[in-house]
Amino acid sequence: MNVFERYAPFIQDYIFRSGWQSLRAVQNAAGDAIFNTDENVLLTASTASGKTEAAFFPILTLLEEDPSKTVGVLYIAPLKALINDQFGRLNELCEEEGIAVTRWHGDAAQSRKRKLLKKPSGILQITPESLESLMINKHGEIPSLFGDLRFIVIDEIHSLLRADRGLQTFCLIERLCKLAGCDPRRIGLSATIGNPELAGQFLAAGSGRGTIIPKFDGGKEVWRLSMEHFYNTAPQADEGRAPVQDAPPLEAPTDAAPKAADPGIGYIFEHTRGKKCLVFTNSREECESVCQSLRQYCEVNHEPDRFLIHHGNLSASYRESAEEEMKDADSLMSVSSSARSRSTRRSRSRASCSAWGAPGGGAIPRRCGSSCGRIIRRRAPCCRTASRGISFRGSRWCSSISRSASWSRRAWTGCLTACCITRP
Repeated sequence: MNVFERYAPFIQDYIFRSGWQSLRAVQNAAGDAIFNTDENVLLTASTASGKTEAAFFPILTLLEEDPSKTVGVLYIAPLKALINDQFGRLNELCEEEGIAVTRWHGDAAQSRKRKLLKKPSGILQITPESLESLMINKHGEIPSLFGDLRFIVIDEIHSLLRADRGLQTFCLIERLCKLAGCDPRRIGLSATIGNPELAGQFLAAGSGRGTIIPKFDGGKEVWRLSMEHFYNTAPQADEGRAPVQDAPPLEAPTDAAPKAADPGIGYIFEHTRGKKCLVFTNSREECESVCQSLRQYCEVNHEPDRFLIHHGNLSASYRESAEEEMKDADSLMSVSSSARSRSTRRSRSRASCSAWGAPGGGAIPRRCGSSCGRIIRRRAPCCRTASRGISFRGSRWCSSISRSASWSRRAWTGCLTACCITRP
């Protein structure tokens, strides 16, 4: 089957306008699975591989052929910022055909929500918490909103696999289907799933359907990872040690931190000037602290402020301005963001990425996404110094690691680990 020819005419027009020469492997595979089966589908491919279009092109085609009498697609995402990011892309795709795309979260306009309640149709984008609130506060509206729901798309499904939030989300889906009397197919999207088969079972739980996990060759993507460790006080872990043999050279600093700068934050400051950069933290408090320190270094050096902040406690307008800055290909600003509010993974130009306090190695590919980057990790008092060369293919980390490692123990107040991820 030629997937492109199967798409609705307005989808084909969109592809032509966008200048695409051909469909990507994930889009062909997803089209075949969604068009030719009635099963759930789990799409796993690297960030920026076109998963969103791979899912929505066939879904919107089916809705165009047989329009839904209510909301036809429920899109669930773990973050408001991710919904805002996807809203623009979906709205551009659906606007010409007159398919409504509605955001439903704390920052969304009440007028758009009331319009959806009066005339349910199209695509509803929502977070798990807002879905629960909707089902509690608009309990009587659920059948009219979702009575003819055809698809539930769950983005970043890996974020729902590890905690109670995921169980609660799927409980909400089950409750919604029973209240509305609908039987939608489920489409899961993720870039970082270690065991797709188990994730597919989780996606299908209670649906009465199996899960298809399309296989395709997404191409090879190689990343180079290097790591630096910092104590909060001197001496540093590498002082007095010989350099690691055959290690690829790191990029030279583009700025100089003040003399009294924190070693780890100073490293970020020195390597982010003239680049687009994301700085991830584990909490909003750390996000404020890191951004404030970086801004103070700019002030001490008499430089323009080049750091923005982004987390859930800020006003919507402030967060959205940071998101737009990162999407601007000509901007070289850096954004300090808490891990739960990350949203700028689809920046239109290559970005550096720093993570302060990344909880583990599995977070590195998720937080860096399609960017090049630097990672800063806070470690326990036993600090391991290592230099690694790691190949990264799609959403999997390969185990081809060459390293020189030693253990260092010292009484101290904290330790940081800095990683630099670059494309060769």
